[in-house]
Amino acid sequence: MPSRRSLLKGAASASSPPPLLRPPSHLPSTACRHAAPGFYRLMVGKVEVTALSDGVIALPLAKIYTNTTPEHATKALQDAFLPEETPTSVNAFLVNTGDRLVLIDAGTGSYLGPSLGRLVANIEASGYKADEIDDVVLTHIHTDHSGGLSADGKRVFANATLRVNKREATFWLDEAKAKAAPEALKKGYAEAKESIQPYIDAGKFETFGDNAAPVPGLGSVLYAGHTPGHSGIVLESNGQKIVFWGDITHGDILQFDEPDVAVAFDVDQKAAVATRDLAFKQAVEGKYLVAGAHIAFPGIGHVRTDSTNYDWLPVNYTTL
Repeated sequence: MPSRRSLLKGAASASSPPPLLRPPSHLPSTACRHAAPGFYRLMVGKVEVTALSDGVIALPLAKIYTNTTPEHATKALQDAFLPEETPTSVNAFLVNTGDRLVLIDAGTGSYLGPSLGRLVANIEASGYKADEIDDVVLTHIHTDHSGGLSADGKRVFANATLRVNKREATFWLDEAKAKAAPEALKKGYAEAKESIQPYIDAGKFETFGDNAAPVPGLGSVLYAGHTPGHSGIVLESNGQKIVFWGDITHGDILQFDEPDVAVAFDVDQKAAVATRDLAFKQAVEGKYLVAGAHIAFPGIGHVRTDSTNYDWLPVNYTTL
C-alpha cells in the first residue's frame, strides 16, 4: 500500500492537483487583516466591566523610558520577545453599575494615527452605543485618554457628563498655564482644550476632589505624578474590587521589575515613581484586580511579588 508521503509527492508532480489539494476558488487574493472586535467582558461582583481597545500604537519604548539606559530597556523588551517599536495598547473601560453606564477614559480620537481611534466602534461591537453613556470619567487628560471625547468640535458622547479630578482640570485648562507651558507640553494643552471645551460649553463638565467619588458607585484615589491630578478609579462590589490604573505603567514588562523606571511623558517623574511603588504595594496587599491603560489588551490582571520585584498576571480568559 503506498504511503501518505508517496501519494502527496505524486500529487505534487502531477499536471494538476487533485480536487482536495486545489486552493478554494473563493479565497480572496489578499489576506484578511481584521482581528476580532476589541472588547472583553467580566463581572466584578455584581457589576459588569467591559475592557475596550482604542487600538495599538508602536512606540520606541526603550527610548521613552527614563532612569535607565536604552540598551538595558531594549534588552528587557527583547527578552520578552518585543520589538524595538513596541506594540502598545490603548485601553478604556466601560462600567455598567445597573444605574448608570460609565466610560473610564475616552481613547485618542483622530489625534494619534490610524492604528488608534477605534473606541466608539468597539463600544458598539460590545453591544452599547456612545449616546447611551451617562458619564465619562478620565484618569487624566493626556491626549490618549481624552482625544476621543470630541470630533469636529462636537461631543462624541452626547448625553454624558465629563468628570475630571479638579487639580487635573486646573493644570490642563488654565489659559495662563497653557501660554507659559514648555514647548513639549503646548500641543497637549491645545488638544486638551479642543477635546474638553465642547463639554464645558454644554454645561456637561464637572470636577471631583482628591480621593473623592466621581460618580455614585465609583471612588477614586489620587495617583499624582504622571500628571498632577492623575487618579485611579475604584469599583467595589460584593467583596470584589478593581482599580482602573490609568498610566501607572507603560507596558507590562520593565516597570514591574524596575518600578524606578519612569517615562518621558511623566510631568513629575520623581512623584510618578513614588506613586507607582505605592500602587504596586496596594495592589499586592489588597489582591484586587487592576486595569491598565497601556498594558497589553485587555489590560486587566493582578500584581504579585516575585524574585525580581513585582510581576504582572493577566486575567485568566473566561466567559460570563
